[in-house]
Amino acid sequence: MEPPQITFRKKEKGGVNLQQAVQQSELDMELVKTIMSEYRIHNADIVLKYDATSDDIIDVIEGNRVYIPCIYLLNKIDQISIEELDIIYRIPHCVPISAHHKWNFDDLLETMWEYLNLCRIYTKPKGQLPDYSAPVVLHADRKSVEDFCNKIHRTIIREFKYALVWGSSVKHQPQKVGKEHVLNDEDVVQICKKV
Repeated sequence: MEPPQITFRKKEKGGVNLQQAVQQSELDMELVKTIMSEYRIHNADIVLKYDATSDDIIDVIEGNRVYIPCIYLLNKIDQISIEELDIIYRIPHCVPISAHHKWNFDDLLETMWEYLNLCRIYTKPKGQLPDYSAPVVLHADRKSVEDFCNKIHRTIIREFKYALVWGSSVKHQPQKVGKEHVLNDEDVVQICKKV
């Protein structure tokens, strides 16, 4: 889930000012003032950047909400029709499965990787084939060669000379890269140390 696109700023005086970037279906000035008075806020600037609900305003005022990715699993798809399954597939953040028959577990796994924003990096010892059985898992925000080395062991970066990388993050297979190089999902990396 994403935080509501609402700008909220308390002020000393001037009352409640409400600006709407788009037409609101639920909120109006009267409802916003009622919600604000419940929280004893009488002076504030509020900008609604999308069609917001009263719950969205409350979430922004309280400011203690944590938004995390969510996947809804809809079980027992073996007991519904194909037409109903097509409708379920259109629901956002949902993955239909059948736990009894173990149907659609691959789609669930792929959706989990996407929502958690993770990437798999495979290791390749010198003179051997890549180890595809145990990838090093990195968060997509931190996936440089240096992050990869630190994930394996924090002393590796001290002895780091360069890395050979195979995969979609490089133009040549393999390509010699430095510790700043950003890796892509399912790249293969071989670390070369200083002698």
